[in-house]
Amino acid sequence: MASTLGQELSDSGQVNTLLDNLTEQILAIGRRIEGVKPADPAFEAKAAADIKQLGEVRSRPLFYNYMGSGIGRGPYVELTDGSVKMDLINGIGIHLFGHSHPRVVRATLKGGMSDIVHQGNLEPNQEYLHLSRKLLSMAKKNSRLNYVWLSTCGTMANENALKMARQKKRGARMIVTFKNAFAGRSTMMTEVTDNPAFKVGMPDYNEVLRIPFYDPKAPADRSLAALKEHWAKHENNISCFVFEPMLGEGGYRAATHDFFQPLLEFCKEKGIPVWADEIQTFSRTGNMFAFESLCIGQYVDLCTIAKTAQNGATFFTEEFKPDPGLLGGTFSGSTPALSAGLEILNMLDDEGYLGPKGKIMDIHRNFVGMLNELNETTCKGLLREAGGMGLMVAVTPLDGTKDKQLALLKTLFKNGLIAFGCGSDPYRARFLLPAILSPEDIQVAKKIIEKSVLELA
Repeated sequence: MASTLGQELSDSGQVNTLLDNLTEQILAIGRRIEGVKPADPAFEAKAAADIKQLGEVRSRPLFYNYMGSGIGRGPYVELTDGSVKMDLINGIGIHLFGHSHPRVVRATLKGGMSDIVHQGNLEPNQEYLHLSRKLLSMAKKNSRLNYVWLSTCGTMANENALKMARQKKRGARMIVTFKNAFAGRSTMMTEVTDNPAFKVGMPDYNEVLRIPFYDPKAPADRSLAALKEHWAKHENNISCFVFEPMLGEGGYRAATHDFFQPLLEFCKEKGIPVWADEIQTFSRTGNMFAFESLCIGQYVDLCTIAKTAQNGATFFTEEFKPDPGLLGGTFSGSTPALSAGLEILNMLDDEGYLGPKGKIMDIHRNFVGMLNELNETTCKGLLREAGGMGLMVAVTPLDGTKDKQLALLKTLFKNGLIAFGCGSDPYRARFLLPAILSPEDIQVAKKIIEKSVLELA
């Protein structure tokens, strides 16, 4: 049977043998990483100079003195100073399967054989179709979402969702969202984000209406009451209700089905488009989508994802199909990223990661249990409120102040573990755990976390 030249390249036995050999060479080097280790004096000066120069050219220093060497193994990553760290933030959620996973490496290499580096919305290749089709097949299982549009990052996915919501509502301006929300770094998404530090000197367009997020200690109907107040004042000038199923930058605070349902029922009653921002939660909560974990998929009109998929994407229902011209843009994603993203989704779907008894929830229970054990024993009262959803875990360290949070993050890094911060009052330490984290790895993390907390206590 005849085939295109591109298919001939993809199917070539010689090419696939070369890919297998190259993948094995990369993995063989990575296997020499045995665990956390300090910097090598032979590399420290050059690494420090490079990191300093990077801070100068981008106008501010890196948060951590981190520059990867390009090799890692599972949850471990080598830096250019020769040190090895346990990476439990994974590029703020990009590397779901850690570093140098064999299937991800091979898919990336195969994508790199393409005639082009970046695919565009005008001239896509087959990887664009394959990833889109996979994403949509998963989204359709427990929602009304019928279409997907690719973009290069979560912020662009969110911008596209807002455009579709406003077009559907004939130019309505107002956006309802939660207090402490995060939506991205563009001008509009910075406005939606509820963090003054992220918009110093920015104008206020007064287009965002906020309601309180779930608090088990607060009256059950306070968020619904706030939503009704906004509706009474603005009615059809409300373009959408956008929410993170679990607050991300806002502190890794999870809510319940019973909290969301009345809000979403009210939105449906009043014709307010419902948009689930799953940029961080996608693939991490024990299901592919957090709206599945919360059993609220039937309400969702728009949904945005990124990170795990190595790309951004906006899902939408039949009612939100945009008019020609609304969505576009040059880039839809790099070919290696589209190829690797598809492989990652196939692995999640096929290898027992999802569901209440899947690998993701096992990791969640073990890691949160470890934090709680420390809080009850050697670090008594110093690691409070450990929780989250799936691979998204956070804890309130020490006294919960920003100074103590930052001190702990830097101490963890010094001792060989990379985490990051979120929340405010209290400030929390967060972990975006790789889906390949083993019980043995969790014990390594336990020792580093314990040592770091006790250094500061």
